[in-house]
Amino acid sequence: MRDAGPIAREPARPCDGGMRPLTLALLAFLALACLPLALAGPRSQAPQKPQAGASVQPAAPPDGTRAAPADAVAAPRTVILLRHAEKDAASADPRDPSLSAVGEARAQDLARLLGASGTKHLFASELKRTNETLAPLSKALAVPIETVPAGKTKELLARLDALPPGSVAVVCGHSNTVPGVAQLLGVAITGLVTTQGTLMLADEAYDRVFVVTRPASGSAAVVELGYGARAASTPSSGH
Repeated sequence: MRDAGPIAREPARPCDGGMRPLTLALLAFLALACLPLALAGPRSQAPQKPQAGASVQPAAPPDGTRAAPADAVAAPRTVILLRHAEKDAASADPRDPSLSAVGEARAQDLARLLGASGTKHLFASELKRTNETLAPLSKALAVPIETVPAGKTKELLARLDALPPGSVAVVCGHSNTVPGVAQLLGVAITGLVTTQGTLMLADEAYDRVFVVTRPASGSAAVVELGYGARAASTPSSGH
C-alpha cells in the first residue's frame, strides 16, 4: 500500500488573531467595573473606640481655635467681714481690752458658723479683741491670723486683692473700720450710725456678718448674716 505522503496542514495562526476581540472586551468590562471605586477615593475607616484608661482630647472647634479650659475663668473671691465680739468694759487696759465672757461665747459661735466655710485667710487688727474673736476659728481651721493695723484699710485691701481666685478670707475689724472696708470692697452696708461725722456700726451691733462676693469682673455683692446671741445694748462706747 502506498504511503499517502505528508498530510497538508494549514499554517498556525497567531493566538492574538481570533482571541483579540474577546480580550479587549474583557479588559473594557473590568475598566468600567473599577471606575466607580477609583472615583470614590480611599475608603474611610470607622472611628476607633478609645482604649480603657486613655485620655480623650476634646475636638477642636470648626474654626481651628481651641476652647478655653474650665479653670481659665477666674473664680470669685469671698471676704467675710465682721466686727469683733463684745469687749470687757471692766478691763484693766481700757485702750486695748480683752473680750468679755459674752464675747468669748460669741467667738465660739463664729467658729461654729464658719468652721466649714473653706476659709484660708484670717485678718485682724493689732488689738486684742479682734484677735481673740478669731482665735477659736483660727484653731478650728489651723489657719494663722494675719495682722493689719486698724488704720491701714488700703493695705488690707491690697492684701485681699493679692489673694488667688476662689479664696475665702475673714476680716475682723471695728465698728468704725468695717463700713470703710466694705466700701473699698465695692459694697455698701445699711443700718449705720454717724458719730463725729464717721459712719459706724451701732455700738451694740456685735452680731452682724457681711459676706462679700467679689467676681473677677463686674460688681461685688453683699449678703448680711447674724450669728450668736442677739447683741444687747452696752453702756460702754468705743470701737
